[in-house]
Amino acid sequence: MKTILLRGGRVMDPAAALDQVGDVLVRDGRIVAVGPELSDPQAEVIDCAGQLVLPGLIDTHAHVYQHVTGRFGLNPDLCGVHSGVTTLIDQGGASCMTLPGFRNYIARSSQTKVYAFLSAYLVGGLEGHFYPELYRPECQDVDATVKAARANADLVKGVKAHAELGGFARWGVDVMRASARIAEQADLPLYIHFGQLWPMPQQATHKVDADTILTQVLDLLKPGDVLAHPFSRHPGGFVNDDGRVHPLAFEAAARGLKIDVGHGSHFSFKAARIVLDAGIVPDTLGADMHGYNTPVPAPAGTPDEHPDQDHMFLGRTRFSLVSAMTSMLALGLSLEQVVPMVTWHAARMAALDDGAGTLRPGAAPDITVRADERGRWVLRDNEGTQVVAQRLLQPLFCLRGGARFDASAPILPVAQAA
Repeated sequence: MKTILLRGGRVMDPAAALDQVGDVLVRDGRIVAVGPELSDPQAEVIDCAGQLVLPGLIDTHAHVYQHVTGRFGLNPDLCGVHSGVTTLIDQGGASCMTLPGFRNYIARSSQTKVYAFLSAYLVGGLEGHFYPELYRPECQDVDATVKAARANADLVKGVKAHAELGGFARWGVDVMRASARIAEQADLPLYIHFGQLWPMPQQATHKVDADTILTQVLDLLKPGDVLAHPFSRHPGGFVNDDGRVHPLAFEAAARGLKIDVGHGSHFSFKAARIVLDAGIVPDTLGADMHGYNTPVPAPAGTPDEHPDQDHMFLGRTRFSLVSAMTSMLALGLSLEQVVPMVTWHAARMAALDDGAGTLRPGAAPDITVRADERGRWVLRDNEGTQVVAQRLLQPLFCLRGGARFDASAPILPVAQAA
């Protein structure tokens, strides 16, 4: 493996309370030193002056079970190392039945480090839950899912479920109760999608007030479980129909629950402003990119569109994990708040024990280098809301497994000057 010296960048490592201009030295597949004016006559020197040198980024909400989940699953390295992201956590693509395939064909074959939050449903994340009837209570097997999670503890770091207005109208709280039981018995965090994804059934079994969903779900959860999509414009999440933050959103944090942005195509600047102004700051920042909201060719024979039209990329806003960080900065969060969301906080949320999320000497050399530019750029969400960013983060390259990968993914968004 090469010896590499990253010289003169702004080195930020929230896990070590480090924020300084300095160098990072990588040798023999490990970070060996972090500090000013390092040297090694055998090192390949990379000038990082004016750039951010961070622990390898961790995307807490990916969909990368490529081919098996149809149009939904993206290529892991497209979203990962070629987008400046060294670690991906796939949310619910694999189930207890399809986890062996995920291990062999995704986790083992990717340059990006990939983990799984195992689906609470037997079918996993097929076509982005195109067929809601596959996610009813009869399509869960608590014992089998717990067994798969325990037997694959190196790969499975959590459980994925949904708290959907469409799902509650069909089955009430039964699916969520079984999902919480799986996570508790497997001793793993439960990651819950809030906000409408499935369409409401024409003949609803349960009449649902969207503002009551958080109330019904909260008592099922334990400290360390994760609530996703606080900035969703869909009903049933953190922002009530009256445009105010749900009172229980404050209690959730007090109970030790974590909050993940889960950006996705339903991200709303208006909802984000309401939630942040109320004093609620998410712990982690997942991108939630998938084959319906990202400009990639659809595999032959897969659906032309999703029942939730907001899921579709129709030449509208494209995004990535790094551009989601820019959005957080544009909303008024500081870089010191945002960097931990995609590094140390993300590593702790998933209990990653392989040195992820830190630049401490001895850790694996997972490092992301990015540009930090000043100017004026227009950012848009799929509601049509625009904000102006005065700071733009752009991925340049990352180091992963001793190799360098340039941020060359064609799906990366192109900033538009204001």
